[in-house]
Amino acid sequence: MIRTLLIANRGEIACRIIRTARRMGIRSIAVFSEADAGAQHVLQADEAHPIGGARAADSYLRTDRILAAARAGGAEAIHPGYGFLSENAEFAEACAAAGIRFVGPPPSAIRAMGSKAESKRLMEAAGVPIVPGYHGEAQEEERLAAEAARIGFPVLIKASAGGGGKGMRPVLRAGDFAAELAGARREAKAAFGDDRVLLERYLQRPRHVEVQVFADSHGNTIHLHTRDCSVQRRHQKVLEEAPAPDLPPALRARLHEAAIAAARAVGYVSAGTVEFIVEGDDAFFMEMNTRLQVEHPVTEMVTGLDLVEWQLRIAAGESLPLAEAPAPHGHSVEVRLYAEDPAQDFRPSIGPLRQFHLPAPAADLRIESGVVEGDAITPHYDPMIAKLVAWGPNRQAALARLSAALAECRVAGITSNLGFLTRLSTHPAMQAAELDTGFILRHAAALQPPAGPAPRLALAAAALDALLPSGATQRSPWDRQDGWRLQGAGSRLLLLAEGETSHRLRLTRTGAGWQGEFNLAGHRLPDGALQVVVDGIAHRITVLRDGDAVQVLLPEGEWTLRHLDPYAPAGGETAGQGRLSSPIPGRVVQVLVSEGDAVTRGQVLAVIEAMKTELRISAPADGIVAHIGCAPGDSVEEGAELVTLAAAD
Repeated sequence: MIRTLLIANRGEIACRIIRTARRMGIRSIAVFSEADAGAQHVLQADEAHPIGGARAADSYLRTDRILAAARAGGAEAIHPGYGFLSENAEFAEACAAAGIRFVGPPPSAIRAMGSKAESKRLMEAAGVPIVPGYHGEAQEEERLAAEAARIGFPVLIKASAGGGGKGMRPVLRAGDFAAELAGARREAKAAFGDDRVLLERYLQRPRHVEVQVFADSHGNTIHLHTRDCSVQRRHQKVLEEAPAPDLPPALRARLHEAAIAAARAVGYVSAGTVEFIVEGDDAFFMEMNTRLQVEHPVTEMVTGLDLVEWQLRIAAGESLPLAEAPAPHGHSVEVRLYAEDPAQDFRPSIGPLRQFHLPAPAADLRIESGVVEGDAITPHYDPMIAKLVAWGPNRQAALARLSAALAECRVAGITSNLGFLTRLSTHPAMQAAELDTGFILRHAAALQPPAGPAPRLALAAAALDALLPSGATQRSPWDRQDGWRLQGAGSRLLLLAEGETSHRLRLTRTGAGWQGEFNLAGHRLPDGALQVVVDGIAHRITVLRDGDAVQVLLPEGEWTLRHLDPYAPAGGETAGQGRLSSPIPGRVVQVLVSEGDAVTRGQVLAVIEAMKTELRISAPADGIVAHIGCAPGDSVEEGAELVTLAAAD
């Protein structure tokens, strides 16, 4: 058995591997970048080594520094987690050359499945069904356009290397092909260093169903059932569940058999995931992820197995612990809590987690996170904050447990998708398992309702949060919150700003409550939520404070308000409305206008890449480009000027 293990990763997956290693009596070594010096995986490991700068290219993608840390710590094996070097055949070979076991498949399998085009040729030869498309080596734009016309629109452009939705663009019309091809190639080059693409028929209502497979070095291969990962944004998963619901038994059996055939075709060893597109009774091979998946906990919850332990035992030369998969027990659902803004096309958010609370783990609830309150979400890595994994005896019970867990979460300081996940888990179509990869787009009106003006209840909750004691010990008469005055009842004047709109509220203390714009009462609940009683009706509302900002979460949406000094003089005009700045640190990949150009509202002016995402900077109104403050290739900080617009004549 392995005695010392180095984890070549960060965040929640590194913490998860450390926990399993400790339970198995294996000493763990963490590696960390400058940005992660105080990270949880560093604090939890038995030993930790610095490996370079904050950028992944300067640390977590540096094979030489990771191997140097492994040698210094006496590691016998390296677990790559997922992302970074986990699917890098050269890294696996370098580990072997250094006499260190790579916890994963052989380099030949990584290479075979790392190229989407090559993997599809292999699968076709092995009898695994594939989506009709073009997987050839010729990459000239004219050839690709001709192949797209042959396949018939709509088509899907996919990066030949890598995964995670990078370099993937659906094209509905021939006239859009050239622009989308350029965007897909640009994303693929930035993410994988390889701008080659393949084309596939774009299925209209497909499900994304995958099969967990495991193989050992003794020729044994088994499946561990299915997962459904259809609920996605920008081709990246948001909600996953196991087993995949509502699959006909014959189709489920075909998927199991095809996944095992795919693994055997490339001499696979360790944990892997074979992904399929399913539409009706048809199933087509999509790709194979040659690593542990982010969503592996849902499989563990329904099988009772520890897949990381299996990986470590197989890496040590042992046989698979089981000859076949145990029958799945119950149902499990996982959501990914991200630092992102669903209202802004899921734009990543950065900053400190000023408030961060997750529910306590339980037998039917698993929490995976690599951050705690006070940590910062930086622009250097994926903005996932945590995973919540719920279990129930059936799918409805699992979703109910997930919804209850989400209600206990608190996130402030950055924008998160918490409210979005709450609406997603309770949506009628989710409850009915009406799943396909267009789920979020189709139900956007319900999942991402326009915020509109803050409703009366949101204002009442924000006011009550300001009026209630904060929990500090009363030290003087000035700390009293009962509104006592020598002459008459005390009152408070509150000024709440909502964008350009201000709400002025005067509330007078009356007994156990307040009166003014509404009759208000309530108290703080033990879990931090507020019991808000407005005009005699009680509501349980989550209110999060971050300095002067207050975020109110209601079932119909979220509103952020800001407390202003009601006695301060009115301010004047601020920065020019035509100055468009970078919303996040990143790299400029395109500038699409020149000084003097006339632009229209909504026109894309520039594109920046940040946190594995391309962000389009669009004109907020018609105007003239007065100044361009960036160029392609520039690294820009948050708030840096990109384009300045002047009013059109």
